[in-house]
Amino acid sequence: MKARFIVLLSAVMLGSGAFAQDCQTTAALAYDDAKAKNYDAAYEPLMKVKDECPDYSLATFQYLAMALNYKIGKATGDEKTKYINELIDVYKGRLEHYPEKTKKGDIYGDIALLKFTHKIGSTEDRFNAFDKAYTEDKENFTSPKGLYAYFDLMVNMQDAGERELQDVFDIYDRVMAKIEEEEINEADRLQPLIEKQDAGEDLTSKEQRAAQIAEQRLTNFNAVKNALNAKLGARADCDNLVPLYEKDFEAKKEDVSWLRNANARLSAKDCEDPLFFKISEALHQLEPSAASAYSLGQLAEADGDRAKALEYYNEAADLEDDAANKAKIYYRIAQNYKSSGSFSQARNFYKKAIQAKPSYGRAYLNIADMYADSANNCGETSFEKRAVYWLAAEYVAKAGRVDPSLSNHANATVAAYNGRAPQKADVFQEGKKSGDAIQIGCWIGETVRIP
Repeated sequence: MKARFIVLLSAVMLGSGAFAQDCQTTAALAYDDAKAKNYDAAYEPLMKVKDECPDYSLATFQYLAMALNYKIGKATGDEKTKYINELIDVYKGRLEHYPEKTKKGDIYGDIALLKFTHKIGSTEDRFNAFDKAYTEDKENFTSPKGLYAYFDLMVNMQDAGERELQDVFDIYDRVMAKIEEEEINEADRLQPLIEKQDAGEDLTSKEQRAAQIAEQRLTNFNAVKNALNAKLGARADCDNLVPLYEKDFEAKKEDVSWLRNANARLSAKDCEDPLFFKISEALHQLEPSAASAYSLGQLAEADGDRAKALEYYNEAADLEDDAANKAKIYYRIAQNYKSSGSFSQARNFYKKAIQAKPSYGRAYLNIADMYADSANNCGETSFEKRAVYWLAAEYVAKAGRVDPSLSNHANATVAAYNGRAPQKADVFQEGKKSGDAIQIGCWIGETVRIP
């Protein structure tokens, strides 16, 4: 009996070894084909390894996803549908067998994009696929295209009468908040690299690549924001919003959640309507918050009471926890100070806006604009006064890098400012050279180096 058990155990072990050896050989050949982008040859062996030994290596799922994407691109009709379903199965299999090396948000987002791109299932099915990516792993649902599709599908459902306008606003707010969060993350990665370059240091090849990726991601997110706003279009105009909220105000005037949503939408569009004041005041009484204080500041500003507006805006900034929203409040305060000629105060709040949201390019532009306006007042000599334009050009250049939507304007403005700054002959006559520091006086109080 004992001898028989040993024979059976040996047979099992030999079989297991042969099975593992077969997987190893098949996988190695398939991986070589996939690396060479010979996906037609790699496809069937990779499917075999996935089905028979899915725990062999994560590479099986990675290469198989590449192979299937290739085959989907070439196929049509039922064959394409087959490959799409297989790719969805591969994504799910990766998550099942390698959860520690797989981000749910990435996987669910990829599945949703696959369904969206190839129009698989109903509009609601596709929307729910993106909603799953967002709700189950918001942190890693970062695809610009996926975020746009998430909103686009909701708009389509609302157009078809399957959703309410408020549902569209809710998803818009959700997606825009996520995009702003990602913009802050990318700008945070880019900022130290810009500062290193500003200090005259060269970036390593790795740092250059990191800067390129961050700038491209910022460009992509900016494009999505523009597309979202175009898609939202007239739906969010005051002419539509006011009647929408007015009909429910009396019934909802003590509903904090309803007031908060209505206030946010009316505030975003600067709807100077009596309803906006009633909603903002009701919300501030029930639940004083950054949003309600900001809205009351907008109304005070519209009435011409700048002092009261600034009081409310500062209250809003103190109450606000979200970095992007806090930046918006600081920017509004800065704009008020700038328009009244209080440039130093304005700069303080523009810099607070940048600190809260490093991708706030318009804050850099406004600082540059104030510097340029002050050039004739900041310096003892013509050379010193014109040197202010170098400093203004630096701020404009930063604006274009952190916010790609401003890049064309920034490039033109940098050229204009540099044209007003001292030229090579002026630098030579002044007895100075490239890299020398010039101290800018008056309220600016900064140093600029000769380019």
